[in-house]
Amino acid sequence: MGSSLSDDMASVLALSAPSISSFTLTTSPFLQPPISSPNAVSSRLHFHYCFQGSFDRENGRWTVSKRRHPRWAASTEHADERSDTSREADQGGEEHISRATLIWRAIKLPIYSVALVPLTVGTAAAYLQEGLFYARRYFVLLFSSVLIITWLNLSNDVYDFDTGADKNKKESVVNIVGSRTGTLITAYALLIFGFMGLGWASAEAGNIRSILLLSCAIICGYIYQCPPFRLSYQGLGEPLCFSAFGPFATSAFYLMQSRSEIHHLPLTGTVLSASLLVGFTTSLILFCSHFHQVAGDLSVGKMSPLVRIGNRTGSRVVKVAIGTLYFLLFVLCLSKILPLTCLVLCALTLPIGKLVVRYVEENHNDNAKIFMAKYYCVRLHALFGVALAAGLVGGRTVIERYIPKPLFP
Repeated sequence: MGSSLSDDMASVLALSAPSISSFTLTTSPFLQPPISSPNAVSSRLHFHYCFQGSFDRENGRWTVSKRRHPRWAASTEHADERSDTSREADQGGEEHISRATLIWRAIKLPIYSVALVPLTVGTAAAYLQEGLFYARRYFVLLFSSVLIITWLNLSNDVYDFDTGADKNKKESVVNIVGSRTGTLITAYALLIFGFMGLGWASAEAGNIRSILLLSCAIICGYIYQCPPFRLSYQGLGEPLCFSAFGPFATSAFYLMQSRSEIHHLPLTGTVLSASLLVGFTTSLILFCSHFHQVAGDLSVGKMSPLVRIGNRTGSRVVKVAIGTLYFLLFVLCLSKILPLTCLVLCALTLPIGKLVVRYVEENHNDNAKIFMAKYYCVRLHALFGVALAAGLVGGRTVIERYIPKPLFP
């Protein structure tokens, strides 16, 4: 019994004080979970354990109890890093997109506004200059332009498939159809038929300059994406897009409203200025389409502008571009290069311009949401183009004395 008592006393002396784990001891008050913000650090819930001893008098020995205390602790993980996790989850959700949705995305119907706007603005400029409008020629040109834009989209999918840029792009036409060769043959067949329509319209107008300008626009589209050039991989897509849909296409459609070989429309500062604005909004669509493709572009060596400058700087570029668009409109109208009716009507599109800026600023790091940025740009492009065309028509009907002065005969 003496030995038993001595053993108990030894155990009491050995546990004479409560033990606390050294890695969980904390004396600061518990923190509340912080409110999330785009630039704030993230927080995590941590559990801290402490071991506390108590003496059991009935049994004559110490007992050890383990207690867990939760606390919120700030970490160094930033919102940009959290967005990577959310993007992975969003990409996982992409696997469940229906085939109908993928086909709709592949068709890219809203993008065909880039065929409508240059033609409509060019035709409106011709009406402002001479009061000319040929409906049959207009619709033939519209149909032909749609065919050429379809060639541009299909061939772009084919060549991006070849480089691996569209490897994980489920809405790619090649991935949906499952035939690279069939898609490429269809694309070039549409290009041939589209160019035939443009040639017919040019012949009817008797204006060789128009078909030359449209040929330059098509060449810009070819060297933008097709081998061996693929200048889009060098970050030159936006300048080519601006030239093709702006000065080349818009001016060509203007010239195609000529009466005959004898009477040619002169190139004026009005049509050239309008074509610059059209090219500006079209390039903005292409620029915003890169936001959600930065990782894929970088993996295949496609040095798009956003790969070079990053999404955050890209969002600032969008803001400056929208501001520049309306500043140019203001200057051109006050200098009477464009009629004041253009300023009044285009100013009505300011809300959609602000929407584009705000949306890109808030979501430039969220792939699931920034995907829609290009479609907001399409809305701006279409509405601004229609307003610009209506302003040109109004310059003749409302302000009858406004007649642009020719720069070239």
